[in-house]
Amino acid sequence: MPRILTPSTHSQETLAIAHELLPTGWDLATAPHGRPEFFDLLKDTEYYIGAGQFKHGPEFYQAAPKLRIVQTLSAGYNTYDLDAARAAGIPICNNGGANATAVAEHAMLLMLAVCRKLIWQHEGVVSGRWRGNDFNSYKLYELEDKTLGIIGLGNIGKKVSRRAKAFDMHIKYYDIHRLTGDQEDALGVRFALFPELLKTSDIITLHVPLDLSTHNLIGEREFAMMKPTAILINTCRGPVVDEKALYAALRDEKILGAGLDVMVEEPPKPDHELFTLKNAIFSPHGAGPTWDNHWKRWRNAFDNFERVARGQKPFWIVPELRN
Repeated sequence: MPRILTPSTHSQETLAIAHELLPTGWDLATAPHGRPEFFDLLKDTEYYIGAGQFKHGPEFYQAAPKLRIVQTLSAGYNTYDLDAARAAGIPICNNGGANATAVAEHAMLLMLAVCRKLIWQHEGVVSGRWRGNDFNSYKLYELEDKTLGIIGLGNIGKKVSRRAKAFDMHIKYYDIHRLTGDQEDALGVRFALFPELLKTSDIITLHVPLDLSTHNLIGEREFAMMKPTAILINTCRGPVVDEKALYAALRDEKILGAGLDVMVEEPPKPDHELFTLKNAIFSPHGAGPTWDNHWKRWRNAFDNFERVARGQKPFWIVPELRN
């Protein structure tokens, strides 16, 4: 019976979903990561579902001589030891866009919340101000006719673009993998160079993986290029943005606002300087894990395992390991 191993960090509710979808004849085992019982199971494991909080270095692969694939339930994989996986010849695959809809919707939520100053409105209502709020000094904005700049047009970026079209936005994108003209026409987007996108976008939303090329991708120089009415949305990874530079840009009103689902340090310290600002809205890295996509994540993992068992190449190998 093929064995799937995953750390015992999942809730009973999500594990119940996994067992409901588990293919017939497969065994799904759980154990506390790093404990002796974990390594006892690992030595006979062929299929592994990783958890992002564990790095999985060379010792992990040395303890798993039968391992054929590491599958993540997340889209991000920046915490995994890619060098160790490459040395062991083991592919790491992400979740195949299982949470792409959730993150795309959350990006739109943050755009609306910042543009319509949702927190300010909520605080006014619960404090008894109702329509006594000053709508002239606290200007509210619509999405219609605004230019949305999408940095990273992968699964999530494409879904954001489709949803933004429903709001009648004009959509530009920057990605190292440029679409063909026909693909751009079908999606309703237009390519822009990186500085061009920064200078011309009303809202900029980030959808890139975290690696050396994207660390501090948005910093002091980039904020200086943006419109003073620009809004930054980040639902990918915190270190893509230089938080010191973001704080200064928001404090000095070099940009209008920000909606952040991710931060450099998670959880952030309670006295983080960004929390002192009124033009930033936060959520707790919660864009991806909707209840709906638990089924998608486990289904994609099991489908990939069955592909490998049939001798086929798995889907969604992370780019750094595709060769």
